[in-house]
Amino acid sequence: MRFPRAAAWVLLPPLQRAGVAFTPRRAAAGALEELGNKTEGKHQKQICQIVLDHFEKQYTTELGDTWTRIRDVLMHPWCWQYAILLNKFSQSAELESALRVKGYHPAFQESLPYLPSSFRCYIRRTHGRFPAQKHQAGKLKEYFLLNAASLLPVLALEVKDGEDVLDLCAAPGGKSVAVLQCAYPGQFHLNESDVLRSRWLKQTIESFIPYPFINLIMFSTLDGRQIGDLKPELYDKVLVDAPCSNDRSWLFSSDIQQATLRLRQRKELSSLQFQLLRSAIRALRPGGSLVYSTCTLSKAENSDVINLILNSFTNVTPVDISGMAKAVSWEFAFLGGMQQHELLVLPEYGRAWGPMYIAKLKKMKTI
Repeated sequence: MRFPRAAAWVLLPPLQRAGVAFTPRRAAAGALEELGNKTEGKHQKQICQIVLDHFEKQYTTELGDTWTRIRDVLMHPWCWQYAILLNKFSQSAELESALRVKGYHPAFQESLPYLPSSFRCYIRRTHGRFPAQKHQAGKLKEYFLLNAASLLPVLALEVKDGEDVLDLCAAPGGKSVAVLQCAYPGQFHLNESDVLRSRWLKQTIESFIPYPFINLIMFSTLDGRQIGDLKPELYDKVLVDAPCSNDRSWLFSSDIQQATLRLRQRKELSSLQFQLLRSAIRALRPGGSLVYSTCTLSKAENSDVINLILNSFTNVTPVDISGMAKAVSWEFAFLGGMQQHELLVLPEYGRAWGPMYIAKLKKMKTI
């Protein structure tokens, strides 16, 4: 099944009919006020020394003095920041006004190579977390809280109306929601191999996308490494937000045995990531493009994987995304010396986004 054309999406029924209630200005402002009262208590976490020691050894070698600055941010969750991605299907002018009053501003500017008018995200330089909205059946959420750097892969993908899109490793669903804030795909295939995470993904989509459009999204629990063979050359765009060493969460592993196992298995991740990318390339139509992303600083899972792909496939070429980095350099810090087809967002005080690695590739048309 295919999504209706963009014009049909615009003619959505009134928000009240979709079970969406407008938030009065005072209620929206009140929710903002709650933030200051809750932030400090939520982030009492303990550093996992085994993981920290591992990171110290690896990232001091790979990043030098830069790692010291990154480490200080990662080790202090109180300074982390959260972006607010507004839901175009549940618009609230009152909420947007309240955000501006509280010092929030648009995260992305018109100078970006790709920035749909429907895509609205707010951030502010001070730390703190906006109150999350709970899932309620039949009612759409007004916003999604996330790390602003996780939106860069979606913007790099540049999805256009009517294009067929595959999100290969879609859970928990933030990037899938963001894609639907940008455009109205022809086919939108959300895959998540883990059954429990797939349920979480479905609930997330149901919280943001009105019926009957959810029924037009294809959900699957396939092994992402096999999709390329099962669905060859079916997609115009593919997002591979790959399983990786999640530096932020791993630092606060509460289970020492789990942390030890993670570090032992870390070397195997690059092989999995390569196989997922290989599958994504097979699933792409000639002329289509893919974006690969991780939330780790690890070179072995980032640049090394992409370089291996470029050396292994003669029909794949890198795509320059340096223009996007220049357009958002005021809000995001990037590692210098990267190639033009890749970016690495580095968290720092006042711009505590990332880590997030992004690379863009294109499948060449056959002659």
